[in-house]
Amino acid sequence: MEYYEAADFLFDLRRFRPKPGTGSTARLLAHLENPHETVDFVQIAGSNGKGSTARMVERSLREAGLSVGLYTSPHLEDLRERVRVDGRKIPRSAVRDYVEAVYEYITERGADGESPTFFETMTAMAIWHFGREDVDVAVLEVGIGGKYDATSVVDPIASAVTSVTLEHTGILGDTEEEIARDKAHVAPTDAPLVTGVSGDALEAIQEIAGDVVTVGRASTVQDDEDGPDVTAEYGGRANHTEAAVAIERDGWRLETNIPLLGTHQAENAGIAAVLARQVTDIADDDLARGLRSAHWPGRFEVINTAPLVILDGAHNPGACEQLAETLSTYAYDDLHLVFGAMHDKDHREMAATLPTPDSVRVAEPSLDRAEDRDVLATVFADAGVDDVRTSESVQDALETALADAGSDDCVLVTGSLFAVAEARSRWTAAGVPKRIRNLADASDALARANVPQTESTQSQADAVHRVVKLTVDSGQATALKTELVRLGGECAVSGLQQHAEAVETVLMGTVRQFEALVATLESDADGRSSGLADVAREIRETLELDAATADVTASASSASGSVDVDSRDAGGDGTESAENRGDDRYPWHDRTAVMGILNVTPDSFHDGGEYDALEDALAQAEAMIEAGVDVIDVGGESTRPGADPVSVQEEIDRVVPVIERIADLDVEISVDTRKAAVAEPALEAGADIVNDVSGLEDPEMRFVVADHDAGLVVMHSIDAPVVPDRDIEYDDVVEDVIDQLSERVLLAEKAGIDREDIVVDPGIGFAKSARESFEILGRLDEFRALGCPILFGHSHKSMFDHVGSAAGERGPATVAASALAADRGADIVRVHDVPENVAAVRTALAARDPERFE
Repeated sequence: MEYYEAADFLFDLRRFRPKPGTGSTARLLAHLENPHETVDFVQIAGSNGKGSTARMVERSLREAGLSVGLYTSPHLEDLRERVRVDGRKIPRSAVRDYVEAVYEYITERGADGESPTFFETMTAMAIWHFGREDVDVAVLEVGIGGKYDATSVVDPIASAVTSVTLEHTGILGDTEEEIARDKAHVAPTDAPLVTGVSGDALEAIQEIAGDVVTVGRASTVQDDEDGPDVTAEYGGRANHTEAAVAIERDGWRLETNIPLLGTHQAENAGIAAVLARQVTDIADDDLARGLRSAHWPGRFEVINTAPLVILDGAHNPGACEQLAETLSTYAYDDLHLVFGAMHDKDHREMAATLPTPDSVRVAEPSLDRAEDRDVLATVFADAGVDDVRTSESVQDALETALADAGSDDCVLVTGSLFAVAEARSRWTAAGVPKRIRNLADASDALARANVPQTESTQSQADAVHRVVKLTVDSGQATALKTELVRLGGECAVSGLQQHAEAVETVLMGTVRQFEALVATLESDADGRSSGLADVAREIRETLELDAATADVTASASSASGSVDVDSRDAGGDGTESAENRGDDRYPWHDRTAVMGILNVTPDSFHDGGEYDALEDALAQAEAMIEAGVDVIDVGGESTRPGADPVSVQEEIDRVVPVIERIADLDVEISVDTRKAAVAEPALEAGADIVNDVSGLEDPEMRFVVADHDAGLVVMHSIDAPVVPDRDIEYDDVVEDVIDQLSERVLLAEKAGIDREDIVVDPGIGFAKSARESFEILGRLDEFRALGCPILFGHSHKSMFDHVGSAAGERGPATVAASALAADRGADIVRVHDVPENVAAVRTALAARDPERFE
């Protein structure tokens, strides 16, 4: 069974209507041999805020050192987002294995008219995966209510009800008290239920749960016995993306920032803190860091500030009221609203609750349940909005709003998470260039995009010129295929395209065919109204069609039938020109740069102890500069397996004196640290760049870099320091790493760091096998999809054991890999042995442009 077939099977279960009770889920889990019996669960119910709270609990428990599963719904772009272990989406291979394990059972139950529903089957998959991965704790977001929800098949060790409003009244009851009683059934047996509910609804919860811990805002009356057990104070915005909160209980107090804005999020943070402390003995620092690291896409997510762009999945009047309250803390001129909602919502009340917009662009998300755009336009026109327009897609509505907005205006996308997901793809979706040298490469590229075997066989022979993979909606995929085939190219589409999900699409053709495709899409009014103008822009940027030269076209039609689809061809030497990038701030903007490693540590894996004396470090820096190094990377803490942790002060004492001494030399300086408290004094001492091997695990790091207008290297890592023998399952190591890095890059951008100042590092040696590391090297140009410079850090690493180079003998292999990396599209190679690797890089560049060094 292929992944797309497994996903189609799951989505097809949506035809079965939800039904109350946990029996169906329990029987399905029994068929799977009850994987939930080995896992501790935290269950979170509520009308609003349960997803944010679940994320905060999960992130806090991970900071405490636990392995944690997270099950939430709905997903934004990918079915697999619903099920995560330690932040990683469930692999496609696991989805396939699960469906193969339940296919016959579910089919037989369906024949008897008793098939599990989509949500029941997904819940069972999450629990099955958590058991298979042997997590310590799993956090489950309840679907509807509590008593009869599929997640209530487990016996939780901790639970919460975040809030209660009128929702699903046909199922849960007609009053808030009835709904509260239903939700209260998630209460654990041996611990109090935690809740942010008050008033009559709280009394209803207490009738069912008994022992309850209440969380709320501080009482206006001191020592009021009727006040909440835990107070959560909202201190307002700490910056444009974070809010300050303080949580207090019985003399214990925690202050931190959270990346979730709004007074209600303070209460959610308080609930999460109580739950985390119930589950484990978590240190205050870990709890504060966990709450601050709980990024939750699409929940009052500030994407940009000029204009102010906010994405919020508010989907009912209560959530819209909270959205309006939070938005009121921002200053802006005109409000441009992009709105798309499901048909079963109270649209008039949502419109009345939102702040009055100056313009509204309504659209239908690509979902059968989406409300007709003309209906929504009528709602806002009746609400008194003069400028109301409809768009065929959310992407088009967003582009129109952005075009109309001034730098001091606000663009708000809301109405449903589905609308937010489609809008968010503007910043997260990326065309991935593919290097196709032969039919085997073509076959691999098509298989990774879930193209059915019959279509793959037909398309392989056509995938030998320029190849790019995009993720679009099914309608766009159909339009792209029709047009490109008409132009003589080829387009292969994923088999997963029947359920309003994002569709993987592989486009294949010559440069001239792609130029014609883009021109058609950009000039076609229908293309603009269906989001295809954005797709055209993505193709143009990915293949750099504006800068395409005759040499590229000639290469595409060479006798070998293969082409290097490195998007850096425009520079003629494997690098994109500084003129094309529009920025020559750093040396890698016009050539592949060499970063020399200067470890001032006693225990680094290759050169530990060689340069930990200041004068030795200075001499080594000068030698690197003499050899032609472009950047010196100063590190004061080893991330090798088994490395001892270094305190902040000790790391500062190691790196800052060295940086101060070399700051006046003619070289860029990077500080290799994962601690913001080290990065700050290092930047003040003269460093230009922060090289963060943890990929922004310290929540303060991105703000420190932004405040100093510094460069940032974001590395993909599962653990830093490296955990030996860490076995991570990748479906496709390159595309999985690109996917995970894309969120890290966006996180840095939202803090105010320009994308051209963000460098991505695939993280060779960090939770990747030797085979996976070599695959990354061979496909390095695909990381160009992120729109950032690429760093390749391979020097003397264990990957070279794979080719017979043991520790202490990896210098020649490192040099060879540096040349290959430069040819494959690396903007920076990070190495210990500068002279040899400078020569390797220059040789690789000269092979592509013999006139470069004349």
